[in-house]
Amino acid sequence: MIGYIKGKVLHSEAGVVLLENNGIGYEIVCSGALFAKLITEGQGEAYTYLQVREDGVSLFGFVSIEEKNMFLKLISVSGVGPKMGIAILAGMNLGELAVAIASSDVKLLSSVKGLGKKTAERIILELREKVSAEAVLPAKEGGKPVAAVSEKLSDREEDAIVGLMSLGYTRSESVRAVKGAIEKGADSMEMIIMTALKNM
Repeated sequence: MIGYIKGKVLHSEAGVVLLENNGIGYEIVCSGALFAKLITEGQGEAYTYLQVREDGVSLFGFVSIEEKNMFLKLISVSGVGPKMGIAILAGMNLGELAVAIASSDVKLLSSVKGLGKKTAERIILELREKVSAEAVLPAKEGGKPVAAVSEKLSDREEDAIVGLMSLGYTRSESVRAVKGAIEKGADSMEMIIMTALKNM
């Protein structure tokens, strides 16, 4: 089992990073947080999960042990495989996910691309007791509790956020950018997204 890799980024594309360690390149399907960290710094470490199947081997990477443990909880849910688990962690960070599960926020969880309402409800039902309050309360981003990110949003804001997420940004990045765009006076959907992209 490959559980940890540290190295240099040789190539990155659509959430996948080629990380070189001692002359070997490991292709890692990354969570949103890990992908952002590695492509920003050009090097770094990844906590990994190795999936072995008849049709191939896949390596999934996480920014921390805590994030990997959340992934393992996700794939323990019936109907949630490693690809869906990593898609959830690409769509929202660890704190947001913990808040969504602990607060039974089906709408927030099902905003992840490819995750249906029924699967979101199953995740909440099966993991709500396993995701403790302690995991939620210390979760912060930029010094602010992540819970603040999950405030109620208008349909227009939500649509703009989903639009940005479809371009590969995490939900937290998209929420901040949309809020900033509206504060700057953007009103139409096109203007909100264009202004938000300029501030990314």
